[in-house]
Amino acid sequence: MLLFDGVQSLDVTGPMEVFAGAGYRVATASTGGAPVRTSSGLTLLPDGEPGDRRPDILVVPGGPGTRAAQQGIVDWIRANAGHVPRIMSVCSGAFLLAEAGLLSGRRVTTHWSFAGTLARRHPDVCVDPEPIFIRDGRISTSAGVTAGIDLALALVEEDLGRDTALTIARHLVMFLRRPANQTQFSAQLSAQVAARPGLREVQRWIADNPAADLSVEELARRASLSPRQFARAFTAEVGQTPGRYVDATRLETARRLLEDGIGGIEQVARASGYGTPEAMRRAFLRVLGVSPSEYQRRFRPVPMEV
Repeated sequence: MLLFDGVQSLDVTGPMEVFAGAGYRVATASTGGAPVRTSSGLTLLPDGEPGDRRPDILVVPGGPGTRAAQQGIVDWIRANAGHVPRIMSVCSGAFLLAEAGLLSGRRVTTHWSFAGTLARRHPDVCVDPEPIFIRDGRISTSAGVTAGIDLALALVEEDLGRDTALTIARHLVMFLRRPANQTQFSAQLSAQVAARPGLREVQRWIADNPAADLSVEELARRASLSPRQFARAFTAEVGQTPGRYVDATRLETARRLLEDGIGGIEQVARASGYGTPEAMRRAFLRVLGVSPSEYQRRFRPVPMEV
């Protein structure tokens, strides 16, 4: 785990708790082995310098410090990355990997607010701001803070199996171990994005009534706009078309119902607005790569023994 001044403390401690809980030997390193001060003011004492060990997994966290000169860290990554079987970055740690030349031609992600900057600064990198993490060969990148925990759990599952990863997730009191292609935004959070009160009301209506008529015409009527005006204003303020927003809301609703064990597949399909289990199955396969029944089996929380 590489450390530097201005690192985000959760980018460090989140993955560390996952790996330590799985029995991995975790070591931290900074340039010169010097103590570092995190962006929140916490002081961390590294185990040594990067050259002291040859890791099986290299973790590059993010934080405001990635925007400062980290030449020593970048030089070490560039010189030694070829000997590391797996490399992962958290949040803006992707910038350090890109500066070291490791992300050229790869599909990667980072925190949504930095994705545009990463793409402009490194046009040879394919930046996708949507998923919470992306695995491209031996290099994995993740979105902000808590997404690093999801990525670390995915690596643990690869090494030690699903049961171990779920045990650690329950120990950390995580509500859900999220799949890689989970979007960085939830429909509920994005309902707070629109500036116009009328559009915010429409977003709340969609979230509360996923099984209702959510056609552009009906939503435009609720916003007191023509369908064309509504579609243009909604896309400009929310960042996606009404249709894509409705699709995301219905998928999120179905996932939540399946995770909570509320009803069977057919009931969940009706409640979330898909109408039929087959329509819901197609949406799950297209976006998540698994069927609803498999999703429920994988991600429904398992009760812990007291």
